[in-house]
Amino acid sequence: MKLFVAVLTVLVGGVGLERSVYAADPATGRTLARQCQTCHGLDGIAQIPIAPNLAGESRIYIETQLKAFRSGKREHEIMSVVSKGLSDEDISNLAAWYESIQVTATMPETP
Repeated sequence: MKLFVAVLTVLVGGVGLERSVYAADPATGRTLARQCQTCHGLDGIAQIPIAPNLAGESRIYIETQLKAFRSGKREHEIMSVVSKGLSDEDISNLAAWYESIQVTATMPETP
């Protein structure tokens, strides 16, 4: 599924081509994520009800959203400000960090 999303993104928007310039580094992303941990958690599990979980989220999705906040295409009172200080490389590293977090799910037992 991730391969399909990546191919579709390249065909439709070219985001995949743009992000290939950077060899994203999850370790650097983890360091950068300290500024995100109040809302999204260092582990990508949201700390406040209005923030989304980022753990295991697609790198392409996170990059796209952060760039949209940075450009003003998408607006949020906190994210619009935070994203302004992020370079493309920072965004790629953050996205790589959150994508690298493994998420597991446990189905509830049916009655």
